[in-house]
Amino acid sequence: MKILITGAAGFIGSHLAEKLVDLGHSVTGLDSFTDYYSPQLKRLNAADLVSKGVSIIEKDLTAPDLNNEISGFDVIYHLAAQPGISATTPFESYLRNNIIATQNLISSVPNDLKLFVNIATSSVYGAHATDNEDAAPKPTSHYGVTKLAAEQLVMALNRDKGFPAVSMRLFSVYGERERPEKLYPKLINSILNDKEFPLYEGSEHHLRSYSYVGDIVDGLSAVLEDSAQFTGQIFNIGTDKAITTGEGIKIVEDILGKKAKIVVKPKRPGDQKETHANIDKARRMFSYDPVTLPEEGLRREVEWFKDKIWKKINLYQ
Repeated sequence: MKILITGAAGFIGSHLAEKLVDLGHSVTGLDSFTDYYSPQLKRLNAADLVSKGVSIIEKDLTAPDLNNEISGFDVIYHLAAQPGISATTPFESYLRNNIIATQNLISSVPNDLKLFVNIATSSVYGAHATDNEDAAPKPTSHYGVTKLAAEQLVMALNRDKGFPAVSMRLFSVYGERERPEKLYPKLINSILNDKEFPLYEGSEHHLRSYSYVGDIVDGLSAVLEDSAQFTGQIFNIGTDKAITTGEGIKIVEDILGKKAKIVVKPKRPGDQKETHANIDKARRMFSYDPVTLPEEGLRREVEWFKDKIWKKINLYQ
């Protein structure tokens, strides 16, 4: 199939593109290379994709003329977004890159599209993301609110016009190419460079379904097998084996053989206290089975960081 991935130069999008190429699909990536984090890292990812046969289009999804770029595809995976729970990112960025961009994209989609896969987040559930997909969303952050709105724009079009959409709510994804401001890249960088590691007060006790990116893209690609069955559905995608952030920090410390110099910072507004993915529906409908343990996934991320980033590219300083 011919597949378009928005946000393809990002962390999850780049892994998904590689996975779909390996499955034999023709893949095109679309990315605007915003400076929310270093575009240099995204261009490094894009270069890896081009070497594997993925075409890259540089385009902003809020542009008025998307039709040429998104026509001719059987499937669209929509990963482009304003990510993260941040106290410094202005609300207008979430509004523009999550809600307006999504509406502009789905308004431009050709009528013969077979499947639109919306990438959502466990942040729509709010402080305690432990329920199944039928639970009432209670987001506590601008990120969660705007990603829920984007999801509902897509699903409203499905309910009203039969738009062939499915939405996947991802849980605490980590792994190679992870964004620089996320927990594990910051932690790895601080330990390797003997620097202080900022940790939000109380967050070491937060429970997280830290989900390895390889297991995530396995779930995202599985819906291609019987897209008609999944149209109109929402799925939680992540591991159902949660650990605390403190336990995750210790795993990285053990891998590197060195303790982090933790400096406690004030609590982050809107942060989730607990994420524990309920993936019963995904297991039942397409045999979703995440298998990567944190010790293995974090070892891979540490190896990637040391090989690709450390002492080579000044992205995390």
